[in-house]
Amino acid sequence: MARYLRNLINRNKTQREPLPGQSRNSAGGYVWAVDDWVKLDRFLILGSEKGSYYATERQLTQESVSAVHVCVKQDGRRVVRRIVEISRAGRAPKNDPALLALAIAATAGDLETRRAAFDALPQVARTGTHLFHFVAYLDALRGWGRLARRGVARWYTAQDPANLALQLIKYRQRDGWTHRDVLRLCHARAQGVTGDLLYWAVRGWPGVGQEPHPDAVLRRVWALERVQRATTVEEVARLIEEYKLPRETVPTEWLREARTWAALLPHMPMEAMLRNLATMTRIGLIASGSDATRFVEARLADRALVRRARLHPVKILAALLTYRAGHGRRGRHVWRPVGSIIDALDSAFYSAFDAVEPTGRRLVLALDVSGSMSCGRIGGVPGLTPRVASAACALVTAATEPQWRIMAFSHKLVPVHISPDMRLETVLQLSDLPMGATDCALPMLWAIKKGVRADAFIIYTDSETWYGDVHPAEALQRYRDKFGIPAKLIVVGMVSNGFSIADPNDPGMFDVVGFDTATPALISDMIADRGAVPIEEIEDIIG
Repeated sequence: MARYLRNLINRNKTQREPLPGQSRNSAGGYVWAVDDWVKLDRFLILGSEKGSYYATERQLTQESVSAVHVCVKQDGRRVVRRIVEISRAGRAPKNDPALLALAIAATAGDLETRRAAFDALPQVARTGTHLFHFVAYLDALRGWGRLARRGVARWYTAQDPANLALQLIKYRQRDGWTHRDVLRLCHARAQGVTGDLLYWAVRGWPGVGQEPHPDAVLRRVWALERVQRATTVEEVARLIEEYKLPRETVPTEWLREARTWAALLPHMPMEAMLRNLATMTRIGLIASGSDATRFVEARLADRALVRRARLHPVKILAALLTYRAGHGRRGRHVWRPVGSIIDALDSAFYSAFDAVEPTGRRLVLALDVSGSMSCGRIGGVPGLTPRVASAACALVTAATEPQWRIMAFSHKLVPVHISPDMRLETVLQLSDLPMGATDCALPMLWAIKKGVRADAFIIYTDSETWYGDVHPAEALQRYRDKFGIPAKLIVVGMVSNGFSIADPNDPGMFDVVGFDTATPALISDMIADRGAVPIEEIEDIIG
């Protein structure tokens, strides 16, 4: 009788038994399901490339798209505003999820939502590549109605002619689409220089003379046509320098020359510079102590420039992972990495996040290194799994806060030795930690056992917890009861799924999205209870 009574009155349940309001996760444990607006945020920021441990890319994308449809049906214009906010601020590693969500709003919403989506198109599709992605999604979802034709045509005709010329010469084809294809479908019409640019994009110029075009905007198109016919590297370099031609306009044969890259580098966009660091090193332009190396280091050290270029930290990490490897993914090209460039990338990573004001509170940072965190890619970057990315995210907080402890966990705790002065590339080696089952209650239970005083626990996880005898939310409450500290729990979602270990009914538990550039600052504000953050902003981000 005593055993039955003990089982009946014991309020604690294992993670394979549900607490009130919980749902079953993919691993068989019980957690809270996040609402569709949180799923929308996770999809917009994290995407669903390569899926997760428990879900294929197709399944995860379908679940995310289903959440987008639900949100569009509930409040389509709010969805459009959210897409614009995240895309324009550069808070996501890739713009593709935003473009897909915008295409859904442009085809599945009511008339006002569809109009809002096409009005927002220039703010989300900021380049020709973005436009081609959007058009591909639009074509697959519904096709071309009058509203779609007008909206896409306006992308061309409302632009400043100089910027339109850049889009037309730099992004000439993507995803099987060309500007000629799109313009013939949307029937864009314009007068003056814009009309001449559209005519060139559809029909080309019958002949290109030796003398530059008299119009300053059309002169870049003339320069593109001339560089395609150039016969010497000096002619190519002169055209690049004089007309600021982008790399995409240069024939492949001239991209093997250091002189060509020396002409491109001074006006090369930041993201393009990152993508081509290995190439410029391989051909000898970037070398220890060279002018080009000093130029690259100075640009990466300019925080304002990094933020203005919307250089997302994931893109910097991707560049760092590739560059330090010294060879391409297939190993065909090799180079000797320059140490000062690696250091500059390391510093630029922190600059890409919003400024963080230290809280001075006692923090426990806990990294989920279980098996499920080893699958998938953040932003589609090879090698950047959720477990690797969580270590990089945690380092941003560790570099700004004075009081913190850090650990890794799966079904047991694993010691982690990180200091703020560690290079990022060293921290990324946390991917080598042993894997196991998932018990997200361990950080709180460890703190109880060791008598660790903490004001907040920050757990980086996919919330696929199932192994433990105590739910994470119950473990936090035990900690609060034992030490009399109103400790908070910040759950940093590292996968675009629908789960969280944070109790939505507990005001001291919060959900945020991993690798959102705003997340470290938001975590700081939540922990410090700063009133400077509008409640609307917090509700938008955490759902």
